[in-house]
Order: sequence, then C-alpha cells, then structure tokens
Amino acid sequence: MVLKSTSANDVSVYQVSGTNVSRSLPDWIAKKRKRQLKNDLEYQNRVELIQDFEFSEASNKIKVSADGQFCMATGTYKPQIHVYDFANLSLKFDRHTDAENVDFTILSDDWTKSVHLQNDRSIQFQNKGGLHYTTRIPKFGRSLVYNKVNCDLYVGASGNELYRLNLEKGRFLNPFKLDTEGVNHVSINEVNGLLAAGTETNVVEFWDPRSRSRVSKLYLENSIDNKSFQVTTTSFRNDGLNFACGTSNGYSYLYDLRTSEPSMIKDQGYGFEIKKIIWLEDVGAGNKIVTSDKRIAKIWDRVDGKAYASMEPSVDINDIEHVPGTGMFFTANESIPMHTYYIPSLGPSPRWCSFLDSITEELEEKPSDTVYSNYRFITRDDVKKLNLTHLVGSSVLRAYMHGFFINTELYDKVSLIANPDAYKDEREREIRRRIEKERESRIRSSGAVQKPKVKVNKSLVDKLSHKRGDKVAGKVLTDDRFKEMFEDEDFQVDEEDYDFKQLNPVKSIKETEEGAAKRIRALTAAEESDEERIAMKDSRGHYDYEDEEAESDDESDDEREQNTDKEELSEKDMKKIEKQRASITRRKQEKEQSERFMNEMKVGTSVGVQDGEDAHVTFSEQVGELREEENGRKSNESILRRNHRGEAELTFVPQRKSKKDRNSKPRREDNSSDEEDVDEDGVKKDNGRSRPRFDNRRRASKNAFRGM
Repeated sequence: MVLKSTSANDVSVYQVSGTNVSRSLPDWIAKKRKRQLKNDLEYQNRVELIQDFEFSEASNKIKVSADGQFCMATGTYKPQIHVYDFANLSLKFDRHTDAENVDFTILSDDWTKSVHLQNDRSIQFQNKGGLHYTTRIPKFGRSLVYNKVNCDLYVGASGNELYRLNLEKGRFLNPFKLDTEGVNHVSINEVNGLLAAGTETNVVEFWDPRSRSRVSKLYLENSIDNKSFQVTTTSFRNDGLNFACGTSNGYSYLYDLRTSEPSMIKDQGYGFEIKKIIWLEDVGAGNKIVTSDKRIAKIWDRVDGKAYASMEPSVDINDIEHVPGTGMFFTANESIPMHTYYIPSLGPSPRWCSFLDSITEELEEKPSDTVYSNYRFITRDDVKKLNLTHLVGSSVLRAYMHGFFINTELYDKVSLIANPDAYKDEREREIRRRIEKERESRIRSSGAVQKPKVKVNKSLVDKLSHKRGDKVAGKVLTDDRFKEMFEDEDFQVDEEDYDFKQLNPVKSIKETEEGAAKRIRALTAAEESDEERIAMKDSRGHYDYEDEEAESDDESDDEREQNTDKEELSEKDMKKIEKQRASITRRKQEKEQSERFMNEMKVGTSVGVQDGEDAHVTFSEQVGELREEENGRKSNESILRRNHRGEAELTFVPQRKSKKDRNSKPRREDNSSDEEDVDEDGVKKDNGRSRPRFDNRRRASKNAFRGM
C-alpha cells in the first residue's frame, strides 16, 4: 500500500484518497467478483480515509462545518446531499433532492442548519428532520452568502438584481440594483460587513448592507491582452483590508481595499476560469493563498507570488475546501470519489485523523528516478577527470542542475581514453564477484563454521545458552549491539562487586560450588526407612520395630543437632549421598538378579509341591511330565498345576451324563432320602411333582409328543 505523492521545492503533497488512489466497489459487485479482486492490486491497495467519501457520478460543492467535526457535500446523480462525521470517519447520512445543487452554505456551527440554492430557481432550507422550507427566486441563481449580523441571505442570479431574504422575518427584502447584468459570485467581509459582487463584466461592485447602497466599483484591467473577461469568484481576508478575485481567463488579482491598483496579479497558467480563492491564515506557513481552476489548485505566496505547492488531480475540479488549522484539503470533482490532499508543511493533520502524520512517510510512494536510455548524468568533477572542460557550453554537454548530460556512447569512449585500464579492472572485479558468489553457494562442513570467540563473560554465555539455547546465544554473540560485551574487558561482570550482590542477593544452588554436591536428589525419610528395613531384613531375616523407633529417635536428635550446630551439615549431607549411592548399587544388583531369574526355565509343579521351592528339572523329566499330562487329559480326573509365581491351572475334560445318571435321583450330602423330608409334626413336606401324570401327552408347542 502506497500513497501518491508529489514534491516541489522540498514540499511534499500526499494524495490520501481519490482517483488512482482508492477504488471502492459496491458490496454486491465485490462479493460477485471476489476471486478476480484478489489479484487486483489497485483494489487491494486502496486507501479509504473516510468511508463512502464519494458520489454516484460527480460532486459539485463541499464545505466543512465551523466546528470542524462535519463535512457537507452535494453531488449527482441522483441529486443528493451527503454529511460526513469525522469522529467516525464515515458517512452520517445522505438525502436526495428534486434538483441539482448550485451552491449552499451552512448556517449553524454544525450540520443541522443549511440553505441550498438549486438549479431550478428554488432555495431549500434543510434541518435535522430533512427539508424544512422551499422558496423560489425570479431568476436562476448562481451564488449565495449569509450575513450573520442582520440574518440576511444574499443570492446572486443571472439578472441585475442581488436578492435579499431575511431569515429572521421570513420574507424577501428589496433587492440591490446593480449596473451590470449577471452576478457570478457573492462574498461578504466578516470584519466590516462589506459585500462584494463579481459580475459578468470586469467589474466588482461593493455594497454596504447597513446603508443598503453601493460603496464603490472596482474595474479590473487586462494588461496582457485586450480580450474581455468576467469576474468568476471573490474572497475577503479576515483582516478586513485585503481582497482577491479571480477571472474567467485564469488570472487572480490581489487588492488592498485602500487602493484601486492590484498588489499582485497571478496567472494560473491554463487559461481556465478561477473556481475558488482561499486565504490560508491559520497555518504554519503564513501569507499563503490558494487559487483553483478546473485543472489545478496552486498554493503561492501572496507577497512575492512565489509558488509553494500544487494539487493536480487527473479529473476536473469543481470546488475545493480547506480544513481550518490543518494541512488537509478536500476537492469536489468530476469523478466518483472526492479527493483528499495532505501537505504536512502547511500544518498538522486534523485531530480526527492524527495517525496520518505517522504513516505518510511510511506509505509514501518512492519516486522513481528518471532514466535516459541514451544519456548519462555526470557532475563537474567528472567533467574535469575526463578532460571535457572545453566542451562545457556546447551541445555535447547539456547543463542540468549541478551537472551535465552526455551521450552514453561518447561517455564510454571518453572514459576508455582517460583510463585505459578501466576494462581490465572491471573484468577482474567481475571475476572476483563471480568467484565469491560460487563460494557462497557451496555446502560448508561443520568444521568450517567458526564459532565466535568469547573473551569475557563466559559464564553469562553459558547461562544464556542453557536458558535460551545455543542458537540464541550465537545470535547474541554475532550481534553488533552486544559483540563488545563479550570481547572488551571493560564489560566484564564482577560478581564480587557490591552492586552485583545487591542486584543478585540469592544465587541458585546450581550456580554455587557448594550446591554441586547437592545436585543429586537426596532420599526422603520414607525412602530411607524402606531402604533400612530391607537391609535389616536381608541381614537378620526379620524386622525389629524397636530399632526403627530408636532410629527415628536418633533422626529427630540429629535434626535438633542440625538446628543447633550448623557445622555438621556437610557431614550429614555426605552420609545421605553415600546412602543414596549404596541404594542405587543395591537396586542395580536386584535388577540383574531378577533378569537372570526370568531367563531361567521354570516348570510348574503338582499340587503337592510347596510354593517357593526350586523346580530345576532336566529335559527328559519335562518330556515325561508332558506325556503324563496328556494321558491325564484322556482320563476323567482333573489336574491342578501351580508354578513359582503363585499361578494355578486346572485341567479337566467335560463329559456328558448318561441317561441312567440323569434319571437317578441325586443323593444329598447328609445321606438323607425323600422319606425323611417331614416336618416336626410328622407331616411330609410337599416338594412338588417329580414325574408327569400321563405319559405320551401332547406338548403345548410345536405339536410334538413327549418322549418321542
């Protein structure tokens, strides 16, 4: 994203928005052409300072409210009014009108009250709710101005009358009768109330609203040619003494009201009529004035007429407005978007877009150097080196700025004569450049990479590499900002210094020499008791709880001694370390024994074998046992096997009961019969029917007979 900028006389003019800067599309088109617009750089790099700062076809007039918070603009097509809120950088609302606008003025400090002169001879009064009132004038109006002192609205039209409409009384007053036909522009001096009317001839009439009479006439003279011209615009300075007017042939006249002779005549340069004149009084660069025609808006000094800056859009300008106290300008023009220009040298950006000051230089479009294909620019020193001073002033050396332009072929020949070894030197440089390029593309071995040498603060580098990694530490060592910290002895960190100890009062246990022996984690009290219990069990075969209590008492005594005598801390730590080493060695031995035990072949024993007995058997015995197991499977007996792990395996062959056994009544465990199933009173217990009443009885399901 770039901002179009032009620079002249070291004054930068930034085009923030407008044609060739931003291109906005309707939402439905943007959604429909979403894929195509992804590759459209002009659309992707658009800049929108104020949202919807545009009209459907063209804009006619634009003005900023007195409080500087709103902007009102009129345009077409369809004829409409837009009001923009600077606080939100967006369009506040838009209204449509019946006719196209010719001129308008804002009556209040904000946008709430305004009066609009339409091209159908109507005057519309707008307020918050919309159209308030509409009236008409006899002739087609061209310009209007409002006098805040007596509440009169002056309207210039195509006739010789200057219409007066009093807004306090709500009625027209007697118009001012002019000596010439047609009033192109009307303006009023806010200091003394003097009214100026620019006519279709080269005359400006001044009227006093208090006496309702003509004060004077100002005749403009064209000393360059004798062609007739009109006065198209007028403007008063806030000091009440200076007056400016523009003509239809592109000239601007500056006057002091105390004399009839112009103090300055400025040619716009294009021959088009002057659209508007603005006095820049509240900006950093004083004595500046803006004159605008449809092609360009120029800023120049009103004292000496020296050009300061210019704004030249690619479309015709209809109106221009300056944001008071800033370097920003708005233009209404014959294109869809309205233009926004910003000149930092005139003043700061407005408060509602203060970010513009910081991004203009970053987003500035880099000016491309002008390249001449057949010419080369050389300075005066180069002319002396090439011995071409005798050609200065001829057509061979064309003077430009601080040097000259010379033909490229001629320059090559002259430089070869002045320096015969130039080709040889250039060839050697090219060969050296290619060799270095090939060396860079080679794959270097790890040994070829040289690590940066650390002369001082090695501990700091080790700490950094431990926390952040070797890659980050290497970047810090090669960084020009921190390189001297590890090379110059003046940057050596003195850890014994008082200030260093104040900043680092407590060192980590890993950084001290005493903590090196403590890096191996000591056993907890529970682990120590378990280790001692296992050791005592291995040595004596049983565990003595009295010894444990005695040891716990000893440990508590040791803790009390530790609190009283701090000199024995190191000995106790050494004992803990020795215990830990012994426990680690014992664990390794137990692990090796378990691995050997698992690798040995273990065979399950019968039921009679006791748990824990060794069952070392030969291969032939194992084969015999397997055969016995197979024979046992064929029999009805079940086999129960146990192994050294405490697991048991039961092997049996399920068999189907015979019909005889199925019909036989099972005996009870207490060897009692059915006859003995009687209660205490001698009554036989009813255990239910044991056999069906009738044989060969038909079943209820599947039409089958029982017993079949």
